[in-house]
Amino acid sequence: MHNYEWPYPLEYDKEEIVYADVLVLGGGIAGCMAAIAAARAGQKVVLVEKGATRRSGAGGSGCDHWESAAANPCSKVTPEELVQAMLDDNDGFNNGISHYIECREGYDRLLDIEKMGGKIRDTGDEFAGAEFRDDETKLMFAYDYENKFTLRIWGSTFKPAMYKELRRLDVQIVDRVMVTSLLTEGGLQETRCIGATGMHTRTGKFYIFSAKSSIICMSRPARVWLFSAELPGLCEFRPTQCIGDGHAMGWRAGAEFAMMEKSVPAEFSASGRSYPPYGAGNNHNTWYAASIIDSRGKEIPYADRDGNILESVGDRFKPARDQKFFLKGGSVDYPKYGIEGPETLSFSKMIEKGYKLPFYADLSALPGDERRVIWGMMVGEEGKTKVPIYKNYTEAGFDPEEHVLQCYGTGWTSASFLPQERQLFGLPGGFFNDWSLSTNLEGLYSAGDALYASNCYGHAATTGYYAGRHAAKFADANESAAWNIKQIEREKARVYAPLKNDPSVSIGWKELNMGIAKTMQNYCGEVKYQELLKVGLARLKEYEENVVPQTFAYNPHELVRLLEVFDILTVAQMIMEASLIRRTSSKPLCFDRGDSIEDEGMSKKLIIIKQLDGKTEKREVPVDYFGDVKENYEKHNQDYIRGDKE
Repeated sequence: MHNYEWPYPLEYDKEEIVYADVLVLGGGIAGCMAAIAAARAGQKVVLVEKGATRRSGAGGSGCDHWESAAANPCSKVTPEELVQAMLDDNDGFNNGISHYIECREGYDRLLDIEKMGGKIRDTGDEFAGAEFRDDETKLMFAYDYENKFTLRIWGSTFKPAMYKELRRLDVQIVDRVMVTSLLTEGGLQETRCIGATGMHTRTGKFYIFSAKSSIICMSRPARVWLFSAELPGLCEFRPTQCIGDGHAMGWRAGAEFAMMEKSVPAEFSASGRSYPPYGAGNNHNTWYAASIIDSRGKEIPYADRDGNILESVGDRFKPARDQKFFLKGGSVDYPKYGIEGPETLSFSKMIEKGYKLPFYADLSALPGDERRVIWGMMVGEEGKTKVPIYKNYTEAGFDPEEHVLQCYGTGWTSASFLPQERQLFGLPGGFFNDWSLSTNLEGLYSAGDALYASNCYGHAATTGYYAGRHAAKFADANESAAWNIKQIEREKARVYAPLKNDPSVSIGWKELNMGIAKTMQNYCGEVKYQELLKVGLARLKEYEENVVPQTFAYNPHELVRLLEVFDILTVAQMIMEASLIRRTSSKPLCFDRGDSIEDEGMSKKLIIIKQLDGKTEKREVPVDYFGDVKENYEKHNQDYIRGDKE
């Protein structure tokens, strides 16, 4: 029984209409940069964000490194070389368009953010003379110190700087509104996108957004396999509210998606099992290349890709002999030989050699600059680490010069997970795009985590800005269209239905989320089988038809959580549908069919799915459908290349 009084006025019966040239859905890194680009192009821009834009989104609290800025003045790798390595490492199952944009325009966006007030250089000379710092530009680098294409940044300064720029450009920011659906011409699927609907997360007011063009900049899905009702905030790597709303509303509107069958073994934050991200000892990502020791204090050696033991810490940041460069980062778990970087020998091999568990990350064994840049800058600037990890551990007495942190699992994981526990991490599925980052729905663009094979902070910022430029061109050449009243009335009925149910005989959001996660573990886990997938899909359909109508919410906050779980249910169905269609196992997709059939032709094909009239339709395209990346980029971006970068 809820005895408290809701602290905001309830406005379920009220409606607000907002008009825009360009409508940006999601106010994270991609959304902010998309809105900035569209506003600079002279369009009236409205940005809608579920939280508070100043700090919202997966990167709102910070980021410690910016990958793939191949055009920075210190880089020895070209955008073409870098994106080709990304494609080769995944046997082509990667987004050549979005990652070429990331590689080619990444440094432009860093300079842009610097002008806004973000910090991208060691201006205080804190690390002067360090091996990872270029003393002329004061830029600092991670991973490959020879080729210098991944920068260490002060990401906690970025989002406030973007927010300030949005205000300067008079972008209309609509905070604390959850977008619930896309509006389409005639209210029909697969027609032009003409806006969206939303609901205020505190008052429940209904919003109608009318726009000439729209950009989906929402998170990748989460909480599909992993969920704990006791600790929901730790269920995944990204913030609680980032659960893939954009995927679900795109699916309902008839948008196309690629690689939705891909999921990876769980790595981060299954609540009840895992420590917070970056809060356990490891030697990856933020912690690269920390020393690892066993329980007796014996150091586990690093080796290059050829197995040569590296004697010095400095060698951990250099390519092997005859290797041009190596890749590290959020989407490189099992690198191919060509781009494999220095790494500790595998834990299983070390156990065979007599090293004793448990293992620990030992920062005290690093040179001073390396220790301070990990514990002090990297841990502290990375999203969600400044307070829960850096501040709390320091106040509890952790001293990196004296103490070690235990490793739980291998690599950068924070726990040992069960085989059926999966995540959409490391280049997951998402909206299928062309060279304008347009979807198959006219007037609808996509950027950041919403794209298929999305990646990290730099990818979000660059694709967001790029999509904003192209959406602005579309808006400039087209007029607004009237929305369909019946479509809006249907959406209102769907959104507010749980408020009318009796809580004493109904189901809350946590119970439904737990049911979905258990179904995905049981029927769409590590190894997929056709019959199990069919049963799982039928179970999800039962939830949709029989459980969803029985759900309830006491207030707008709980209604938002419930609508999110409805979207998680939709995403789970998308994953099941894509998994049923791909009958052949695929290593680059981390897709294992226990009943795999021989079909060599599918080894280089993307499965593109969409939903029309309740039925899933599919087509196949070559993984390299985007053609020559340099040639096609330049064909679609002549104005940008000529110097009209605003």
